[in-house]
Amino acid sequence: MEEAVAKYHSVEEARAMTGLRLVVTAHVPGLWSEAAKSIFDAKDIPYVLVEQVVGGENHALKEWTAQTSGPVAILDDERPRVTWIEQLYLAERMTGVPQLIPHDIDDRVLMFGLINELCGENGFGWNLRMRATHATLNDPAATPFARALASTLASKYGYDPALITAARAQMTGIVTRLREQLAAQHRAGKRFLIGDTLSALDIYWAALAGAIDPLPPELCPNMPDDMRAVYTDPELKALGGDALFAHRDEIYREFLKLPMDF
Repeated sequence: MEEAVAKYHSVEEARAMTGLRLVVTAHVPGLWSEAAKSIFDAKDIPYVLVEQVVGGENHALKEWTAQTSGPVAILDDERPRVTWIEQLYLAERMTGVPQLIPHDIDDRVLMFGLINELCGENGFGWNLRMRATHATLNDPAATPFARALASTLASKYGYDPALITAARAQMTGIVTRLREQLAAQHRAGKRFLIGDTLSALDIYWAALAGAIDPLPPELCPNMPDDMRAVYTDPELKALGGDALFAHRDEIYREFLKLPMDF
C-alpha cells in the first residue's frame, strides 16, 4: 500500500480561501487533529489542511484564531471552532449523514460525558500529554528540542508532578468504562458504543486509541518511531481488552480514511 501524504496550506494561504479549513498538527498523527479530521471524513465533508507547527510560535495562527494549537475548524468567514464539541456541532450542522449526535437524550448525555473523558480538559488525551511531559522533563537523556517542547506543554497543560498519579487513574478509568460500555452493548446485540448506529463516541475512541495501540505502519504511515514507542501502552491495551481495540479497527475500516495521512 502506498504511503498517504497530506498536503498542507499555510495559515496565510488558508485565510484567503473559502470552505472548510482544518488547522491541524502537521506531519504527525496528533490525537485531537486526527479526531477532528475523522469526524469530517466520516461525513464525507471536504476540507483543506492548514499547518500548525509543533513547538512553533505560530504567530499567524494566533492572529487568525486567538490561540496557537490545532485542531481548529474554520468554515468560510465564520468564527474559528477550537474545541472538539464545537467542531462536532459544526460537522453535524453541515450534514446530518451520518448523524453522529444521538436523538435520544440519555444516549446523548452519556455520549458527551464519555467523549469529554477522552478529549476534554483533564481527560485521557490531556493526561497523556501531562504524563509525557513529566517523563521528558525527568529524562536526563532528553534532547534540547524535546525538553523545550515539554516545557511549553507543561505550561499549557498545568503540569504538576503531584498530578501524575491522578492522571493515570483517569486514563485507566475511561478505558475501563469504555470496555464495560462496549460489553453492555454487545450483550444487547448492538455493535456500536452508543445506541444502534455510529456515533461520535465511536470515532473519538478510534482516534485516541492510537495513543495506546497505534495502527500498524501500513495503515498509519510516516509515524515517527519514537512517537510510535511513546504511543504504545501494553497495560492500557490489556485493560481495554481485545473487543475494544477490534472495535477501533472496525470503525477505521468501515467509516474512516485509510491509510491515515498526516
